[in-house]
Amino acid sequence: MTEPLTPSTPEVDPAPTVSDVPTVPDVPASPASPASPASPTVPTSPTVPDVDPQDNRRQVLYWRLLARLFDQEEQATLESASLAVVEDIGLPTALLDPQASVDSIVQRHPDLAAEFDGLMARGQETDAADERDRAAEVRRAALVSKVLLNTFSTGHGTVSAEQLARWQSDAGWLERALACKPGELRAGRSAGGAGASAAGLPGGGVPGGVSPTGTGGGGTTPDLSRLIPAIGPELGTIEADLVKRMHLREVLADPQLAARLTPSMSLIEQLLRDKNNLSGVALANAKALIRRFVDEVAEVLRTQVEKSTVGALDRSVPPKRVFRNLDLDRTIWKNLTNWSPEEERLYVDRLYYRHTARKTTPQRLIVVVDQSGSMVDSMVNCTILASIFAGLPKVDVHLIAYDTQALDLTPWVHDPFETLLRTQLGGGTDGTVAMALAQPKIAEPRNTVVVWISDFYEWRGEELFESMAAVHRSGAKFIPVGSVTSSGRGSVNPWFRERFKDLGAPVLSGHIKKLVHELKTFLT
Repeated sequence: MTEPLTPSTPEVDPAPTVSDVPTVPDVPASPASPASPASPTVPTSPTVPDVDPQDNRRQVLYWRLLARLFDQEEQATLESASLAVVEDIGLPTALLDPQASVDSIVQRHPDLAAEFDGLMARGQETDAADERDRAAEVRRAALVSKVLLNTFSTGHGTVSAEQLARWQSDAGWLERALACKPGELRAGRSAGGAGASAAGLPGGGVPGGVSPTGTGGGGTTPDLSRLIPAIGPELGTIEADLVKRMHLREVLADPQLAARLTPSMSLIEQLLRDKNNLSGVALANAKALIRRFVDEVAEVLRTQVEKSTVGALDRSVPPKRVFRNLDLDRTIWKNLTNWSPEEERLYVDRLYYRHTARKTTPQRLIVVVDQSGSMVDSMVNCTILASIFAGLPKVDVHLIAYDTQALDLTPWVHDPFETLLRTQLGGGTDGTVAMALAQPKIAEPRNTVVVWISDFYEWRGEELFESMAAVHRSGAKFIPVGSVTSSGRGSVNPWFRERFKDLGAPVLSGHIKKLVHELKTFLT
């Protein structure tokens, strides 16, 4: 009978005790005898660099910012730690109060206004870790956290007129922190202009990036010129959401509440959508807000039109003989033969003047605007722009708005306010009905420019494109515009985009300055 096999267990020597380990006798070091073996070195653990307490403080403030942005509930530990940091660095504790606006804090502590200006634009930073002013970074982190939290944490539920006005003010402080003027980012104007130079930025007023106030140390900072086009439309989206959450009709019915509203593109869009449902005091207040916004935008666009390139000099018109037109260099050059060496005097027989008159021919500008809801920004800007060009000499401006029906707004083209009140946002888009109104207006193609503003998502796309191509081939200048918004943000039907490119009339998209330049070059 065989016995069952059992696995054999290998014999293991018992673990040596301390007493079993042989001791190594002390051997005196003998540098004179090179043959003696070197004594073994014991590896040491790497030294951990000391963490600067200022870095921990800065991280506490940014962790609190992230926690409040993504969770409305307070984190007690982060709140108490942040409060201790803010008190220790001598800043007002109101910076940690989400209900306190930046305006109210600056009113109580006016010295902070200068710190907010250009706060997030790159200053005199250094990459050397030992040269960083870590205490200043903690102070900057507290101020940056306040501006970002007030701007991007908007909560939920109904919004009052006071809350909207406070958000607009806080968003203005964010724009100032990025070295822009209040409203500049939401309007999409690029940085590095007056706002940047006013902030005293290095490099001729062009902001280079965001200060390295994160947990990392040195290194290259991100390019602010890339950040601003991305953040501007997002601010507009947040503002539009706040306007939608506001009981606008009730606010407009109260003159005191309506007076707190600041006109913006988001608010104007909502007013234009809802104008047919307003009456009495509410309608009057809505019209006042639209008028204020139109006047503000018109002032900016009028300046751009005046600064844009104008027509060639008309040398057939004699120059005006006034002092400001005097060509001093030419006058001296032409009279050098009259120089008297004995008297050291130049006798002038004839004065020469500069030509200032420019060639202008009667031009016709036909502006066709898609008034669907997605094109409200372009419609407002182009309606105002059409009224400005209508004020130029020898320019005949016609304005057509359309969705599934077309409306000739030419009688009111000189008053963009009245024009906007007659538009109706929403609905589909059928450009063929607008083309039926526009084509008879092209009497002299060579002296006509047709500007068509739309996203070109049309019901009868092929039929409309053929008629647009016919206008282009007739000799008229056809300018398809996909988005002439303040920010240059918008989508265009790729089918139309490719065909316009093949036609030799690429879609113009971007900032409204591009359209101003195109029109001014052709019309003057």
